[in-house]
Amino acid sequence: MKIKYLAHAAFLITSESGVKIVNDPYTAGGGIKHGDIKETADVVTVSHEHGDHNNAGAIKGDPQVLREGGSVKGLKFRAVTTAHDEKGGSQRGRNTIFCFTVDGVNVCHCGDLGHTLTEAQVKAIGKVDVLMIPVGGFFTIDAKNATKVGEQLGPKVIIPMHYKTEKLDFPIAGADEFTKGKANVTSVNGSEIELTAETLPAETQIMVLKPSL
Repeated sequence: MKIKYLAHAAFLITSESGVKIVNDPYTAGGGIKHGDIKETADVVTVSHEHGDHNNAGAIKGDPQVLREGGSVKGLKFRAVTTAHDEKGGSQRGRNTIFCFTVDGVNVCHCGDLGHTLTEAQVKAIGKVDVLMIPVGGFFTIDAKNATKVGEQLGPKVIIPMHYKTEKLDFPIAGADEFTKGKANVTSVNGSEIELTAETLPAETQIMVLKPSL
């Protein structure tokens, strides 16, 4: 399985058989100065209906767009309902965490999670190998609560997302706020990694990817 960080909260995941998944594609413009997403995919997951996460129309290949759980190309996607804020969604609405398994690796994309998880949500998410989690704060959980969520789920790999970059004008923190003081942090010299079930690290590894756009 290959994971490519597009930018913001958008990823391209490609299975060994060539199935392609795009998570939370953004609309470039405004505060987002990262480039337009021009990927082709079989599946697009959308965690919530904000413009920096729901630009499914930009993805080529006539993908199936999932806003809830479903099965596509032999892959099962589970949707866990959460909130975009700490007040049950009253401020920013609902957020959906998507959980799916690619080539034996359990992936969890948190979207714009706005709170730490309840026991019921942790149970619904289940085993996580790769956790894509927002860390920038303000609109989502911050570094402190992202750390707590990581502890709740115990993944093998954590990939920070939704953090400040030179091409993002949102009033959020950089990835370094999340990584500072932590062990097992790798700043990947690129936007893509390849993972297999057999080569997952024994202890939690934080991998900071460079946006490709």
